[in-house]
Formats: sequence, C-alpha cells, structure tokens
Amino acid sequence: MAKVPVEDLTPQEAEAELQRLAEEIARHDAAYHRKDAPEITDAEYDALKQRNDALEAQFPELIREDSPSRRVGSTPSEAFAQVTHAVPMLSLGNVFSDEDVQDFIASVYRFLGHLPDNSIAFTAEPKIDGLSMSLRYENGVLVSGATRGDGATGENVTANVRTIGEIPNRLPEDAPAVVEVRGEIYMAKSDFAALNAALSEEGKPTYVNPRNTASGSLRQLDPEVTARRKLKFFAYTWGEMSAMPADTQMGMVETFARWGFPVNPLMKRLSSVDDLIDHYREIGVQRGDLDYDIDGVVYKVDRLDLQARLGFRSRSPRWATAHKFPAEQAITRLLNIDIQVGRTGALTPVARLEPITVGGVVVTNATLHNEDYIAGKGSNGEPIREGRDIRIGDYVIVQRAGDVIPQIVDIVPEKRPEDAEPYRFPDHCPVCEAHAVREINEKTGKLDAVRRCTAGFSCRAQAVEHLKHFVSRNAFDIEGLGAKQVDFFFEHEDEALAIRTAPDIFTLERRQAAAGLTRLENFNGWGKTSVANLYQSINERRSIALNRFIFALGIRHVGETTAKLLARSYGSYAAFEQAMKLAASGEGEAWDDLNNIDGIGAVVARAIAEFFAEEKNTAVIARLLEEVSPEDDQQRIDTSSPVAGKTVVFTGSLEKMTRDEAKAKAESLGAKVSGSVSKKTDIVIAGPGAGSKLKKAEELGVQTMDEDEWLALIGG
Repeated sequence: MAKVPVEDLTPQEAEAELQRLAEEIARHDAAYHRKDAPEITDAEYDALKQRNDALEAQFPELIREDSPSRRVGSTPSEAFAQVTHAVPMLSLGNVFSDEDVQDFIASVYRFLGHLPDNSIAFTAEPKIDGLSMSLRYENGVLVSGATRGDGATGENVTANVRTIGEIPNRLPEDAPAVVEVRGEIYMAKSDFAALNAALSEEGKPTYVNPRNTASGSLRQLDPEVTARRKLKFFAYTWGEMSAMPADTQMGMVETFARWGFPVNPLMKRLSSVDDLIDHYREIGVQRGDLDYDIDGVVYKVDRLDLQARLGFRSRSPRWATAHKFPAEQAITRLLNIDIQVGRTGALTPVARLEPITVGGVVVTNATLHNEDYIAGKGSNGEPIREGRDIRIGDYVIVQRAGDVIPQIVDIVPEKRPEDAEPYRFPDHCPVCEAHAVREINEKTGKLDAVRRCTAGFSCRAQAVEHLKHFVSRNAFDIEGLGAKQVDFFFEHEDEALAIRTAPDIFTLERRQAAAGLTRLENFNGWGKTSVANLYQSINERRSIALNRFIFALGIRHVGETTAKLLARSYGSYAAFEQAMKLAASGEGEAWDDLNNIDGIGAVVARAIAEFFAEEKNTAVIARLLEEVSPEDDQQRIDTSSPVAGKTVVFTGSLEKMTRDEAKAKAESLGAKVSGSVSKKTDIVIAGPGAGSKLKKAEELGVQTMDEDEWLALIGG
C-alpha cells in the first residue's frame, strides 16, 4: 500500500493505511523512547512519519485521535516516579532537503505577514542524538531532573542527574526563582569507545551505541552506576521560567553558558536560507570528527516574541524544525555469509564484506538478522526490498543504523553475478551438525524468526557461549576469566586445565595443584600473579546472590529482571529448584504458582520448566552446588512486616503510587506479588477499574482492600 501514491488512494484505503501507520509508529515510539531498543533506522522511521503526514494532508477528515501527528515520544517507564512537566516537552518537525528548508523559512515569513527579505534571524545548531532532559531549579537549587516521557509526563531521574559533573547543582544568585533548563544528555564517542574497550578486555559484553548506553545509564536504579558512565550534557532550550533573562534564542543559550551549562560551540545566528544550508553542510562535514553523535541541524527563529506569535501545532513548534542528515550508506561486495551460534542455540547470519568506509568507520561485517531477511521476507511473510533476496557475490547497500550497527538494507540488482545462487540457510548446526529448527509459537501458530540448534550443551558453540555468560558481569562476574580465557580453557585437552562446564571453574585450582607441565603459569599470558588473582576471584564467588545464580544458569528468556523475580518469589535455591522440578511437567500446583508470578508469562515459564526437565542440566547444577552456595534472597524476609510471607495481587488503577512502586514496596516487606488470583492469594488490593481478579477474589473468599487500606496496613 505504501507504494501507491497518496492521491491515488480511495478514502477507504487511506483510512486503513492511517490505522496501520498509527499502530506501527506507536510501536516504534515505545521501542525507541521507553526500551531504548529501536527496531528500525531513523530514516525508515522518518519515512513512516512522512507517509502519515502526506495522507493526513490529502484526507484531513480522516485524521485519527491517536494520530502520530498528535503525539510526542512514548509513555514514561513505570520504574521511576513520574514528573508532570509544567511546560510540555514537545518534539520537532523534520525536513530532509534544501527545498524543505526553503519551505520552512517561507512558512515563517508567511505566517508573520513579512516579506521574505532576510529580516528574520534564525539559530542553527547540531541536533544531538541523546536523551532529552528537563532540569528544574528553584531558588537557584536543582530540585528535579526528568526525561521527556510522553511530553506531558516524564521519569524522575534526579538522583542520577546529580552525578553528571557538567550539570550545576546551583545557579548564580541573579538567576530567576524558577528555572527549567532543557537539553540533551549524551555519552561522548571517546568515552563510549573506552568503555567498550575495557569491557572487551575483561571478556564482558559490549554496548551497542552511545545513545542507548547514555539512556540506559541515566535510567539505572543505582546512581553510582550512572556516575561511572561519564555522561555529558548540552543545554539549548527551557521550560518554565519565572522571569526571562534574555529576549532571543541565542541570548538564552548564552545565559545558560554564563550559568555554567555546556552549550554547543557550533551554534550560529544566521538570516538567509543559503547561510542556513551552508552551515548545515559545514556541520555535516565535521560530523565524523565530533566527539558526540548528531543526526541533523536544528533551525529556530531567534526572537522570542516572534516564537510566541508563531506558537505551536499539536505536537511541534511552528518556529523550529530539524534538518535531518541522510542515512549514511555505501556499496560493497558480499563475500560470504557466516553463521554464528549463540548460547541459546540461535543461528545468526553475519555478512562478511569487502572493507568499505561508512560514516568514517571501516565496515567488514554486517548483520543479516535471520533467514527470512536474507530471503526478502518480513516478520509476517510480507515482501521486503520488493522481494529481492541476498546472495553471496551480490553488491549490497550497507547502512550504519544509528551510526553504529552496520546492516545490509538492499542489493544492487543490476550488478548481481550471473552465477549467484540463492542462499540456503543451514538446517543443521554448523558447529555440531545437530538439527537446527524453527519452533512454532503455540499462541500465534507462526514460525519463530530464529532457527536454533537442538543439541543444547552438547554443542560446543552453545557450551562455550554459556560459559561466557556464566562468568559475565551480571552473573558470577569472575575477574580474569573473560572470553579469550574461556576459549583457552575450553579448548585445552589436558584434564588439569579443561573447563567445559561451570563446575569445572571451581575445581580448577584443585586440579592444578597436582599438575606438572600443564600448570597454568607455564603458558604464555599467564604468570604466578595472574594465576593467583584468578583463583582468588573464583573463590570470592563461591557464595553468590540467588538472583545472580539463577541468571548465570543461562535459562532461555530468563534475564536479570526475571531472575530477581524468581529469587524473591522462592526465597532460596532449594525451594526454587524443587518447585521447578515439579513444574517441569507443565501442569499441577507448582506450574500454576510459576505462571502466577507477576511478570512471568507462559513462554518464560515453559522455558524454565523445560530447562529443569533436562537431566543433563540438573546434573551440572548438582555438581555446581557442591562448589558454590547461592544465598537466600533477603529482600523477601521481613518478619516484622504484617505482610511478610503473604501473596498479594494488585488489580485496577493505583492513585497514590505507580504499580512498580507498589510491587517494590510489597516485596521489600517480604510479600510475594502475584499476577493472578488463586486459592493461595492472601490479599487483593483493588483500585478503580478492578474487574475479573476482584470477582475471583470474592468467589474464593480472599481478603480484599482498597489502596488506602493497604497503605494503612503496611504503614506507608
């Protein structure tokens, strides 16, 4: 449908496409703003928005209430308290060509009733690719820092903002009583590279790009983590101000600089379209040398009284726009397709390319996502790239998505070699030759996009990747046992040195005590000091938090958050393992209890049950437990609390706190939070809108209370 010109669509076709675009753009907004995990490139996202705008211009009577043109960002995360912005944080409209810039400038003059005589000045500054932030000061003191969120409400990240050295905690005495300085938090490219280099050296997972890393760092629940990430800030606009210290955009930014905020040195005040475009191109030339990521240049009317007259559209100002850079692409030859096998058996295709420079970076590899992507099919079987497949020998268009992850976006059909054959994705693991299958989602009936090796830990690739996961930062975090060291130990044939499963890590020192020539210090890269440090690091991990132990097991779909839920729900590893063995059948009380944990769905529950149903897995764990001791989860134990040990369910809306806050408070008092009501439920807290869960509680005779009664019970 997107290929049909807008003017050729019937109203019925346009209405259907507007619905599809509203749903798709909303999904991408949530992925970008809330999860910091964009699924498409900026250029692809902009194309969706442009198509929506064109449809609305052609069919204004069909504009939807949930139209992307009426929305900013995405709803804020519930992990932090919410802050209501005194002045909404709106987004900018985008332009993509010189003609678009001319149209934007002309629209400003036309709205104000001026002749286009270059009498109106504009500022032009780089558009920083970071995380929007609003900093509120009262009587010169920083009182809050909030993300954009949905434009009206953001996340309160004040504690983390205070750790950023470039953000002043106090303003000069002459600052107005109420000041909201807004700008962008980002991570410098050099700091990002240094962080990844350090992680790589330690054999730990690296981060994807500076923007997502900065966003994730700012949203850490522990401000000390944020403090270690070296975040930076550029100030460029404002929200509520009790008094205005300047009457121009440039004057305001200069005031921010005087108050101690970093401002961008490339900002200029210009008056003609040609000068604005020239500055855009100059910044584009410098883009690769800047120590921060940018994705365009922002133009703003300089005089604040003219900004006030121009006002706003539904979600963006008439007096400003962003001139976006085109996605950086290059053409090179696809030399081969390699298949990598991960710890869960996923077969991931990687393109090996003739080296090509894209955006100042030499690219030799690119992601190909999965076998459907190679075949020219999307997630629902729809054609992508007009159905063109990707073949070895093709000349391909490579794009650095988000300026970091290289991906192949298309081929050059006219340059395809005559002998190029369709790529046959392997149906056997390239490492162990076991069958590789695509599972069927029981709910949707669709094939999983990923093909997986069925051999489990008997597959060398999965075993090695599992070990790397086991020793990683958020699992056992064994210093000195990084990716290279894991490869070394796994490949070694001598029993005194071999590490093939997790328990072998903890028996290494004992096995080495009786070794001769195969003593570790006799090998290159090892010495007495490094060996002693390794043993010390291993021994320090013989006692470990329960949630980290569960995470380290490498159960499919069980990440850090799920591991914490399981630890809090079961309290001890013995209780957890016993329950999981009972749940392995996929039915019965233990299975129901697992499914009823708030945050554990059927897919995750099934993965856990299948893991514990496999005797090879439980045998390895039994050996591991002879060497290490998972600690009981202390957060679950609070004998002084009136709800300690009770199972509670929250249903309906909460008005005094967010759902995440309520759950965290209950768990801190020793309660177990469940997602559904059963005969094991002790208390149901029902707010406005409570439905089936409240009805079931009443049928089962479970104690119910409203939010005020709950707060009175827990003294909160």
